[in-house]
Amino acid sequence: MHRRVLAALGTGIALSILGSGVVSAQPLPGTGSSEGAPAPFSQSSPATSARIDKVEMLTDRRAAVFVDSPAMGKIVQVQVLLPAAQAVSRPTLYVLDGVSAGKESNYAESTWTQKTDIVDFFANKNANVVLPVGGSSSYYTDWNVPDPILGVNMWETFLTQELPPLIDARFSGNGTNAIAGVSMGAQAAMDLITRHPDLYTGVAGLSGCYDNSQNNLKDAVRATVAMNGGNATNMWGENADLRWVEHDPSRNAEALRGKDVYISVGTGLPGPYELGPGGSGLEVAAQGGPLEAAALYCTTLFDTRLRSLDIDATVVYRPYGIHQWVYWQDDLRESWPTLERALGL
Repeated sequence: MHRRVLAALGTGIALSILGSGVVSAQPLPGTGSSEGAPAPFSQSSPATSARIDKVEMLTDRRAAVFVDSPAMGKIVQVQVLLPAAQAVSRPTLYVLDGVSAGKESNYAESTWTQKTDIVDFFANKNANVVLPVGGSSSYYTDWNVPDPILGVNMWETFLTQELPPLIDARFSGNGTNAIAGVSMGAQAAMDLITRHPDLYTGVAGLSGCYDNSQNNLKDAVRATVAMNGGNATNMWGENADLRWVEHDPSRNAEALRGKDVYISVGTGLPGPYELGPGGSGLEVAAQGGPLEAAALYCTTLFDTRLRSLDIDATVVYRPYGIHQWVYWQDDLRESWPTLERALGL
């Protein structure tokens, strides 16, 4: 059975703004269950030349790890939240950022640690939590070619081949991994688990879009990349390029069978963090509302796809909430039972 936690969905048909066009609810072309499972993604052998350049202990429970990445051609920082029992082997949760990816701190740390209480939340959890720093508008994927503005992006190779063995060796990882993400990072997390199902046991996607089949959905991806000056054609090619299919979690959803899957989204309507005492007000709601409405449309499509394949998932529709970090802090807490199960805790 499909595990579902439902709040109000109105009529159950989401109409939302993606890019500059209004999208009507319609079936996904070419994604029916009769289509069969996609061809499996062939992962190459883990890179052996990546190495940890240095580790700076920011606190006794938080490390800044600087990795010399051949794929990226530079030193890449990730921060690792450590459990109290650091001598005991444990699983690892990778948590991906939104479109800014730490830009607010000039890439000194993840937006997660700036905008939420993720450090405190995981203080009593027996897991490593890995937070990549950087990757604005990158979708944490391997780009076809370097971008004139965003540079070299080979995040998939870095996150799935170079980084995990280094984390496990340095921080007592036991080889069990799950992945989570928000907004852009939610789509990336779902993409990575469907392309690397042997690497991850579960996934949590918060306010993301998990479908690239329609041109207006591709346009939304392009708009996200353009927010930081990039060109998505350098990422996955023109809209007809098969790379868009290869990175379409909806088309590749069969890979989620047997995984622990959590998906959540709001409606785009103002909620307690806007309208309650000390709330941010309607002006902020007007900015984040349309983005969350778009995520609602995408989540509804993906939920329908999973149900058509009879793939188990926990899907949470909040009856309110905009595209904003205060809601994602709550969503991360609600996703924890699913991620905890995936991590074997």
